[in-house]
Amino acid sequence: MFEGFSSCDVAGPAGTLRTLRGGRGAPLLLLHGHPQTHVMWHAVAAELAKVFTVVMMDLRGYGDSARVSSDAEHQAYSKRAMALDAVAVMRYYGFEQFQVLAHDRGARVAHRLAADHPDKVQRLMLLDIAPTLAMYENTSHAFARLLALVLLIQPPPLPEALIESDPVRYVRSVMGKRHAGLGAFAPAALAEYERCVQIPGTATSICEDYRASATIDLAHDRADVAAGRQLAQPLRVLWGEHGAVGQCFDVLRLWRERARDASGLSLPCGHYIAEEAPALLLAEALNFFKT
Repeated sequence: MFEGFSSCDVAGPAGTLRTLRGGRGAPLLLLHGHPQTHVMWHAVAAELAKVFTVVMMDLRGYGDSARVSSDAEHQAYSKRAMALDAVAVMRYYGFEQFQVLAHDRGARVAHRLAADHPDKVQRLMLLDIAPTLAMYENTSHAFARLLALVLLIQPPPLPEALIESDPVRYVRSVMGKRHAGLGAFAPAALAEYERCVQIPGTATSICEDYRASATIDLAHDRADVAAGRQLAQPLRVLWGEHGAVGQCFDVLRLWRERARDASGLSLPCGHYIAEEAPALLLAEALNFFKT
C-alpha cells in the first residue's frame, strides 16, 4: 500500500517503533489514531510524498510498535512519553524540526509534542479532536454514548477482557458504528487493523492509552492552562461534520483557547477524515504545510 516507502524499526525510549519513510522535501510526520496504524494514511501518503519527506510511525502499543509495560499512574502511555517516541523517530531520520499531521489519539500525542517541544514542531494539523482537558471537562451524555471512552478508561481487567474476547469484532464495532460504516475502509487497510489488534498486549496498550488521557494527561494539560502556556506554532484543525466531536463541541473555539494561531473548519465526512475524505484532506494539507 506504500510503494516507494521504506520501513524501519527504530529504537525508541521504551521499545521498538515501526516507521515508514518516503518522498523528499521538508519533513512531515504523520501520527495515526485508534484503533488503527500508520496504514490509515494510505490514501494520502503518496501525494504528500511528492512534496514532503513523509515519516509515518505506529504509536507505542499499536501496529507493529512495542507494547510497553505501564504502571499505576499510566505514565508509560502519557502523551508526554509518547511524544518522546516521535522525537526519537524524527531524530533517527536526521530531522530536529518538522511539521505534524495527526488524527485522533495521534493528534493528542501531537498536541503534547508541540507543547513540550516547541523548538521541534513547526506547524501542526490535528484531525477530529477537541483538546483533551476540554473534552473531559465538558463531556455530555450524547458524546459519551458515541464513544468507547467510558469503557476503556475503566480499571483492568474488564476492558481488556472484553477486547480480547474478540479483537476483530472490537475493531469492526468501533469503526463500523460511525458515520461512514465499514465501507469507508479499504479491505487491505481494515485487514491490517484487524491483524494488529490481535497482537498480544494490544488490548492493554489501548486501555492504558485511554486511562492516561483521563489521568496523567489531564494533569499535564492543567499545568499548561495554569501557567498560561499556549501552542506557539500555527495550528490547523479539521473535523468531520458528521462526527461526534463536531456535533458535541465548539472545536475551533476550544483550540483557540489553547493555541495562539488556530484556524480550521469542518469537512463533509465523519471521524475518519483521511479515509473518508482524502482529497479534501490533501488539499488542506498542501495548502497549510510549508514546503
